[in-house]
Amino acid sequence: MLRRYLNFKLMIFLLVPLSATAERIGGFEIAADQASIPLREIHSGGPPKDGIPAIDHPRFLRAGKADLRLEERVLGLNLNGIAKAYPIAIMNWHEIVNDRFADEPVAITYCPLCGSGVAFSARVSGETLQFGVSGLLYNSDVLLYDRKTESLWSQLLARAVTGEMNGTRLEVLPLMTTTWSEWRAQHPETLVLSRDTGHVRNYDRDPYAGYETDEGIYFPVKQQDPRYHPKELVFGLEIDGRFKAYPVAELSRAEGEIRDRFAGRAFTIRYNPATQSARFFDSQGGEIPVIQSYWFAWYAFHPDTEVFRP
Repeated sequence: MLRRYLNFKLMIFLLVPLSATAERIGGFEIAADQASIPLREIHSGGPPKDGIPAIDHPRFLRAGKADLRLEERVLGLNLNGIAKAYPIAIMNWHEIVNDRFADEPVAITYCPLCGSGVAFSARVSGETLQFGVSGLLYNSDVLLYDRKTESLWSQLLARAVTGEMNGTRLEVLPLMTTTWSEWRAQHPETLVLSRDTGHVRNYDRDPYAGYETDEGIYFPVKQQDPRYHPKELVFGLEIDGRFKAYPVAELSRAEGEIRDRFAGRAFTIRYNPATQSARFFDSQGGEIPVIQSYWFAWYAFHPDTEVFRP
């Protein structure tokens, strides 16, 4: 009898570490030893996994067929000789578009809570990944998940933060956030994401109306900084693990092309105050990817950020 009891206790002892090292959060089994962020700081955004459906089979229209207002905001990517625009009105409802530019798989992502649009190469270690919306947030920012391993990926960190892909980085591509009129003027042959998404949504309604001017933040963040309005638009730059924010309020004070140096590198900023858009170029004329987001979001992820002032 004693032997059976001891064997039972041994079995429990062997099983407990396995269950104790994993936690179930929002439909994801997350192992503590495969997480690079505190699990207690992962929050449910409300919708469940895939409750916000990514667009996996995007359809596109020619520019002349697109019914967009001139001032309508879009995410624009020009890659491999192909230009495409993704209206924010659609991205608000889907947050991820799994797309291709010729042979290059690309994930176009947008987090309405952080005002952040980021494009990634979806080729990781020679393999193409597809991403979905996890329904979970970290620092109020969307956590993507890849459908192969169900690892969670932070949009603003551009890397996996849980799962077997934990620590793997994604290549950020030079996505532009601007108006439809500016993007079409720069890329007359652009394609435009169609509202024929396979999902029934009212793309004329903004589910986040008023959020971009309100000082309130819906979900917890690790730290905040009062130097700017929480929703001040900034362009975030990362070079060799160092970070610098370029707030619209500061860029608007400069005139003409802006030249700056950061982390030992010189570059030029072309800022358009009419559309609050900016592009960054290195000394050889190559475009440098930057991430537009709200100030609170950039600072929450990068509290050691430097800040540009003209």
